Amino acid sequence: MTYDRSGRSRPPQPGIRLRVELDDDPQPHRNAKIEAHLRVDVSADGVPGDLPAVQLAVVIAVDVAESNRAAVRHALPAVLRALPDRISFAVLGSGPEPVRCYPRGDAEWAVADRDERRRAAFVVGSLPLHREGPRPAGYAAWVAASRALLAGRPVSVRHLVLITDGSSAAGETRLEEELDACAGQFSCHVFAVGSDWAPDPLLTLAERLHGTADFVDDGLGRAITEAIHRLRRVHTPRLPIEVTVRPTVREVSLNERSPRPHQLGGRLLAGLPHRWSFPTHQWEQGRRDYLLTLVADADADPLDTELQFAMVSIGDVHEPVTARWRLPGRLPPHARAGTGSVRGLNDTARMGNALRRGLVAAENGQRDVAEECLGRAARLAARLGTHWVLDVIRTVADIGDPPGMRVRLRDVDAGSLGPMILRAGSRPDWPPPDTVAARPGPRCVDCNAPAGSAARFCIACGKELR
Repeated sequence: MTYDRSGRSRPPQPGIRLRVELDDDPQPHRNAKIEAHLRVDVSADGVPGDLPAVQLAVVIAVDVAESNRAAVRHALPAVLRALPDRISFAVLGSGPEPVRCYPRGDAEWAVADRDERRRAAFVVGSLPLHREGPRPAGYAAWVAASRALLAGRPVSVRHLVLITDGSSAAGETRLEEELDACAGQFSCHVFAVGSDWAPDPLLTLAERLHGTADFVDDGLGRAITEAIHRLRRVHTPRLPIEVTVRPTVREVSLNERSPRPHQLGGRLLAGLPHRWSFPTHQWEQGRRDYLLTLVADADADPLDTELQFAMVSIGDVHEPVTARWRLPGRLPPHARAGTGSVRGLNDTARMGNALRRGLVAAENGQRDVAEECLGRAARLAARLGTHWVLDVIRTVADIGDPPGMRVRLRDVDAGSLGPMILRAGSRPDWPPPDTVAARPGPRCVDCNAPAGSAARFCIACGKELR
């Protein structure tokens, strides 16, 4: 999608409020680490309630063996029948390499309307799936085929829905290489079915393509339909966070903590030796949390003097990162606003990592490692009040009383741990963040669809708003 840059037309942008919080002032030395919590509140100011479906393109890739056809037999037609009007879509099956199943003929994309949905739902009844013999060499083949398709569809939101039972994963050799080629081009949602898939490559897909990975035992069609409809709330598919640092800052890193854990890859902007750009994806209404880490040299800076170490910019919103080098032997002269904010982010990340490592160790039969990691996750969860983590641990182990909360692993079926590992690594449902309410806009009197505050016509039915 292109926009007139003369000023007459601008892409819709969400309202953004940015707050920078540090727990305390750093102690001065040559490699001092400064950590800041970036809290970003996003509202739907000035943008429609839902992105028009014409701005979405979705590839539905079905990496499932013929023996598991029952897992997708009813789900796929239901998903296609529920597609919103005017969304671009394509369906990939395997024969044995990824092959376009729909649309038929020379067209690479179908645009949903009543007839296209009906034809697509009928055609996927004969979707080619893996049989005995050669199969695609891992997930890289599916990602590469999707990248080639999506490259020719320049719309606002481009997305891959990958349904997999893990049947093509053996022999994976080039997933990382292919993910490098896909960086920033589209996002991905992985749905795992069956019981023979490995969590790690699916978590890699979700992490690198800024998406999520879910295990679905029942209700696959509903889960995919909800995921596609959520894409319409993505008003800004890619928005960089820029960090301009003072010359004494030598290292910069940025990690997304919520809504999804991602380590963001940054780059220095050409000709600007102190400005870093970190791409972020799928901006919708709600709250985001990031951990910004700076490594700075204190040798030439004054002590006990307020200094600006960086400026954080998101769109037209800017906030400084300020701190003072602490005098030797002295505590900070005053408590900072949001004290405990960075510590809370780090503890939450440690809790999620310990939970995942403990479950992986249990799956691999490493009992001592599993109990040590799950015990650490339990203690952090109790301190943070994250009850769902304790509930997950109790499904596989007994938890002792506080404060030690010693964990004793029970005999569990290793094959049942994959869905828990996937959830812990991809969608760690941390406590729901505070959200910013959208400003009310008009609604269409004919179809009751919401519209932006400046809209003149309904994006759903096209009639003039009155």
